[in-house]
Amino acid sequence: MTRPRTALLCCALALLAAGCGIRPTGVTDGGAAPSGVPQGMRIYFASDDGPRAVSRPGITLTGLNDAFKLLAVGPTAQERAGGLANLVPTGTRFTATASHGTVTINAPDHLGASPQDPATGQLVCTLARAEALLHGTPSDTVPVTIVSKAGRAGPYQCWQFRQH
Repeated sequence: MTRPRTALLCCALALLAAGCGIRPTGVTDGGAAPSGVPQGMRIYFASDDGPRAVSRPGITLTGLNDAFKLLAVGPTAQERAGGLANLVPTGTRFTATASHGTVTINAPDHLGASPQDPATGQLVCTLARAEALLHGTPSDTVPVTIVSKAGRAGPYQCWQFRQH
């Protein structure tokens, strides 16, 4: 068989194979696209790639300070096996307040507040998420300031701690 005939035969077989067995269907509705602030509380734990969120469905926050209690519980065994860790000191007293979408964390003994500190990333991202749930502020735009014995640090936003 010559090359042109072989090529023509291959094209014909490909056209036959492409049209076999597939019947036309109607339009399938996939539902509405997700929008707005995702539902439920997310806690951020440290990972090799920066703070990583885990869902805590069914949690109802009554105030920002509830977020510290969720952090203190730490990641589940499965989350730890996946490389997550809680680097926020559990014996330290934290309190937080919010005003006009801005969060201030009072952490007298938290001295390492910086964008390179993974524990700071956990605090900033978790408290920004809590503020978003409590007051509807988009969590990526919530500025978080940490006040400690060393002074004020920030304001930080969660995106500053994510590695790309």
